[in-house]
Amino acid sequence: MLADCRLRAATDLLAHTWDPVVLAGLRPGPRRRRDLLTAIGGVSDKALTETLRRLVANGLIARRSRPAAPPHVEYALTALGTTLVDGPMRALAAWTLAHGDALLAAQEAAGT
Repeated sequence: MLADCRLRAATDLLAHTWDPVVLAGLRPGPRRRRDLLTAIGGVSDKALTETLRRLVANGLIARRSRPAAPPHVEYALTALGTTLVDGPMRALAAWTLAHGDALLAAQEAAGT
């Protein structure tokens, strides 16, 4: 397998700590940045900004300016982002629910 293969590109999407969390946070619908910051516990302002930029650059979310009073920006899943959230991320969540205890027990036994 090549270092720049499609599999690596896809797994890199989940390698960043906050990417899957932000994607899941946008699953219910568009949100403003500050609403995401409030909804996602533990993420710093800087980390959220970097995550949003990375997800926009990867075509997984869209940034939309809203001319409401006052003007604001909303982020929403794109069609591509929705396929990731509803496909592999949903499957990973199901696997985690089914096998998470065994995974944590193995890590604990290994001292990691």
